[in-house]
Amino acid sequence: LGLFSGTCFIVGTIIGSGIFISPKSVLSNMEAVGPCLIIWTMCGVLATLGALCFAELGTMITKSGGEYPYLMEAFGPIPAYLFSWSSLFVIKPSSFAIICLSFSEYVCAPFYPGCNPPQVVVKFLAAAVILLISTVNALSVRLGSYVQNVFTATKMVIVVIIIISGLVLLAQGNTKNFENSFEGASLSMGSISLALYNGLWAYDGWNQLNYITEELRNPSRNLPLAIVIGISLVTGCYILMNVSYFTVMTATELLHSQAVAVTFGDRVLYPASWIVPLFVAFSTIGAANGSCFTAGRLVFVAGREGHMLKVLSYISVKHLTPAPAIIFHSMIAIIYIIPGDINSLVNYFSFAAWLFYGLTITGLIVMRFTRKELKRPIKVPIFIPILVTLLSVFLVLAPIISKPAWEYLYCVLFMLSGLVFYFLFVHYKFGWAQKISKPLTMYLQMLMEVVPPEEAPE
Repeated sequence: LGLFSGTCFIVGTIIGSGIFISPKSVLSNMEAVGPCLIIWTMCGVLATLGALCFAELGTMITKSGGEYPYLMEAFGPIPAYLFSWSSLFVIKPSSFAIICLSFSEYVCAPFYPGCNPPQVVVKFLAAAVILLISTVNALSVRLGSYVQNVFTATKMVIVVIIIISGLVLLAQGNTKNFENSFEGASLSMGSISLALYNGLWAYDGWNQLNYITEELRNPSRNLPLAIVIGISLVTGCYILMNVSYFTVMTATELLHSQAVAVTFGDRVLYPASWIVPLFVAFSTIGAANGSCFTAGRLVFVAGREGHMLKVLSYISVKHLTPAPAIIFHSMIAIIYIIPGDINSLVNYFSFAAWLFYGLTITGLIVMRFTRKELKRPIKVPIFIPILVTLLSVFLVLAPIISKPAWEYLYCVLFMLSGLVFYFLFVHYKFGWAQKISKPLTMYLQMLMEVVPPEEAPE
């Protein structure tokens, strides 16, 4: 891949369902149009700096597994295990739940014009989508990848439609909502951090860009360039989409809209406004399918490494898919849907994600001194990881200090509970713990008709 292809990959990886969910939440925290657009720019800068740090880590430590091998090299097994545990129980399932709830809200919105859809309907539909996507991925790897390919292109179509429509309206003089755009802004540390949480949700995926290192020509030059150009293009798209929304909606109207893009479509594209919820639904389905596909593999690897029940690493005899891992992931996601809404789940997800992003990039700083012998094809200036680490600390602590909420406590408890499992089943492997896990593994193996993969260690 050359620079152009690498840039396109980065744009396609990052742009997803987040831009249809986050604008309302960013605005609700900032309470004014001007600061809202600044937050979107700040998110782009932070994602770029973080991606550059991960590019150095990915070219220095070439093992797969996301942050896990980086934390293992920098800090040892316990932080690495806690990342694996948190990904299984917090980060991946909550992300899956958020995307499916977003799909449900956009699908329900046209059927309840002028009011919000009942939460029971939204949550039942979201749970049904989780079950459908999980079933598709559990039945066939090929079918899951086909669904992904079909729906990936649709998200770019709706982004282009919204941006072009908004620019046309702006050129016609629809600038009233940009007058006094900083009036009434909320600029507390808590508001800024929660706005960044929601904005950064739309940039999620920036930490996976070093996966294309092996496919790039001259990666030490092209990967940093592709990251800077690609995330700059994404930031431009996101700012233009927000500008498009504000050309037809006041801040108050946007905050009262259940599905922002649907409201935009009703006002701009009528009588063809139905294409907006349709294409947004396609986009969210593609994102949800991708989330299920990758998270299922993460659970599978954790089971294979002995970090979870062995049965989670087993393969379906009939379909040759990691069915137990996919079923486990979908069950956790459905549990999150029952009490949660999109906003609280984004805060819950972001708190955990940025805790580990910050810890991983701190590991990069530590390894500059402890692992000097490692080759670094890409080496970022030291001030970049230091800055990203400080911003991560701010993102983790500011919401707790200024706007404490139960979801942060639940998140910490979930993560720390992993230590109990680690010492009982992984580190010390107490005999009584093995006596519990072995019969359970055997029963589930027979129930689901699954077997260990050939490469699994004995």
